[in-house]
Formats: sequence, C-alpha cells, structure tokens
Amino acid sequence: MNIGRKHRPFYGYVIIAACFVIMLVFWGTYNTFGVFFESLLKEFGWSRAMTSGAIAANGILMGIFFILVARWCDRYGPQLVIGLCGVALGLGYFLMSRVSSGWQLYVFYVVLVAIGMGAYIAMLPIVARWFVKRRTLMMAVVFCGMGVGMMLVPPLISQLILSRGWRFSYMIIGIIGLVGIGGGAQFLRRDPRQLGQLPYGGTEGQSTNPAQATGVSFLEALHTRQFWLVSMLYFIYLFCELVILVHIVIYATRSLAVPEVSAAAILSFIGFSLIVGMLVMGIVANRFSSKMAFMVSFAIMVVSFVWLLMAKELWMLSLFGVLVGFSSGGMQILYAPITAELFGLRSHGVILATSGFIGGIGSAVGPWAAGKIYDTNDSYLLAFIICAILAAIGLIMAISLTPLHKREGPKNSAERPQIEEITRP
Repeated sequence: MNIGRKHRPFYGYVIIAACFVIMLVFWGTYNTFGVFFESLLKEFGWSRAMTSGAIAANGILMGIFFILVARWCDRYGPQLVIGLCGVALGLGYFLMSRVSSGWQLYVFYVVLVAIGMGAYIAMLPIVARWFVKRRTLMMAVVFCGMGVGMMLVPPLISQLILSRGWRFSYMIIGIIGLVGIGGGAQFLRRDPRQLGQLPYGGTEGQSTNPAQATGVSFLEALHTRQFWLVSMLYFIYLFCELVILVHIVIYATRSLAVPEVSAAAILSFIGFSLIVGMLVMGIVANRFSSKMAFMVSFAIMVVSFVWLLMAKELWMLSLFGVLVGFSSGGMQILYAPITAELFGLRSHGVILATSGFIGGIGSAVGPWAAGKIYDTNDSYLLAFIICAILAAIGLIMAISLTPLHKREGPKNSAERPQIEEITRP
C-alpha cells in the first residue's frame, strides 16, 4: 500500500462535504421542534412542560447514544453505523406524522430521533483524524452545515405546515432525514489509511488509529479539572440554546403576537449568525486564544439574554437571534478542537461523547424547565432570567480555564501525553 501516493485526490474533502450535508440535515430537522410546538398544542391540548418534555428526554437519551455510536463507529465503521442512524432518524420523524397520543410522541421522537441524532458527535473524531493541519477550519466548515440547516429548514417547514399541515410536514422531514443522512454516510471513511492516504498535514510516522494515537485515556481525562470545566460550559451552552430553539417561536407568537412565519424566521437569523460566529470566533481563536474566544462568546450570550428581557417587537427579537446565534457559533466551533488539543486523539471520540452527554443533560433540562415555568407562571420571564444567569456563570468558568499540562499533567514528564495548551487552537 503506497500511503505516500500524491496523484490520488485527497479524500478528506469528500469527508468534509458529507459531514456538512449530514450536519445540515441533523440540525435543520432537529430545530423544527419549536415550529411544530404550536400545532401539537392545538391538536392535543398538551401542556408546554409535557410537550417540551419530549425534547428534554430526547436530549438525555441522545447523550447516551453519543457515547454508544462513537464506540460503534470505531468498531463497525461510520458507513454502517451512521447510515443506520439515518434510518432511525427518518423513521422517527415519519412516524411523528402518525402521532395520536402522548406516549407515541415519546416513543417516536424521544427514542428513534435520539438514536439518529446520536451520530452527531461520532462525525467529529472522523474530521479530526483526516486533518492535522486546518483541523479547526474544517470543523468550522462542517459546523456551518448546522447554521445552514437552521437557516433553511425551519422557515420552509413553517410554510409547509401552513399550506399542507403538520402531519404532512413531518413526513417530508422523515424523507429528508433518511436520504440526507443515510446517503451521506456512505461517503464516510473512519481513517485516511483505509484509502492509503495520510491525514492532511500528517506524516508517515503519525498514526490516526485511536489505539496508537497520542493523548490521555478516557479515565485519565475524567480526573482532570479541564474535562469538567469544558463539559459544564457545554451544559450551559446547550441549556440556553435549547430553551430558545424550542420556545422562542411560540413565545413570539403567543406572548408578542408575532405572525407564525415571521416568528419562525427568527431561527433563520440564529442560523445565519451561527455561521458568522463560527468563522469570526475561529479567527479570534487562531489569532489570540481559544480561551479568549470562549470568553467573548459567553459575554455576547449574556448580552443577548439581557436584550431578550427587554425585547417587545419583532426587530428586537431578530437582533436577539443574531446575538445568541453568534455566541452559539463561537462555542460550538471550539468544542471538538479543544477536546482534541486538551486530551489528544487517543480517546477523542469517547471523551467528546461523554462531555457531549453532560451537555446533553443541559439540552434536556433547559426546554423542559422553561415549559414548566410557563405553565406555572404564564410567562417565560423567569426562564430567560435563569439563562442570563447561567451565561454569566459560563463567562466566569471560561475565564478560569487554564492549560492542561500546567495544572493537570502527570508529574513525570516522560509519561506526559503530547497535549497542546487549551489556548492554542
């Protein structure tokens, strides 16, 4: 096998394109839950806590599948595993079109969609293995699929619901999920050496096999302060983000009397600014530090929620969408590269997935708590205040981030894994 052959086109960019499409479908369809929220309440008369509890339970189960799917991809390959996840996701959304009771909502959306979404984290180590240089940039390109999906899918589905109804719209989402993810997965390859290539910027002696890659083990990572700090930052980020993605549309329509299509467009503002935030914060991280980018992102999130508390008109909600999307983009783009930089690639997938599980708890608790608060107080005010406070706590935690090897590294330099500082993206 001639690993050094240069005439063969580098397959890593096919990986990036496939991951971009899969990410677009994942998050474009996932973020339509808030668009369907009003229709489900009208159809079945459920409480907001009960309805948003579906996405809460989905978030917890999704976190479990983050870990399982990451392991299965290493064992069986991403083509098979992520392809099957696409089948589960498409089936879950398709069956949502047939929902007639609360238990079906929880089986179809919580279980099947969570299995499908479990493949999200598993794609990130694949990108990390294919690129040594330009890793952060390639992560940014992949994550831009998330922003594009948020820009395109929720407004289109909102229009489709108005013209054809929510059941037909869920059928369309199911087809999109099955074709987009199942098809895209067939282009994935776990490791460049499977095709006789080197990772971009890699060398002959550098392995991308998880068993041979440098870094700390999963158990070693669990004993570091940095692991828990990054995990809690992800928890706060997802808590606040999912509160908005699930409840902002119905808050705008019910509380501020914004037309449904205009309210759904707020998600497009979030999606667009999410892309901008990824690109800008990626530049900030490369020019200054990842810590600085985290700090700026959380500071903007604090400002966004303070602004939301004052927002009473559509333009003010749209500006909020721009601010919160920008901050979310910054946080999202830094998560996987920092995990690789802190702990290496040896256990990157499972470390990333476990940290993602902790963050997934935030995505579960956030929307359910906001729904419960509204059912109790007939207002989202307290929920938005809690998000502002959590964002401020996240800012303080981001400030406290320090390089791993200075505080958490093994005392014996011969045993210390080759890990860069967190401040070097």
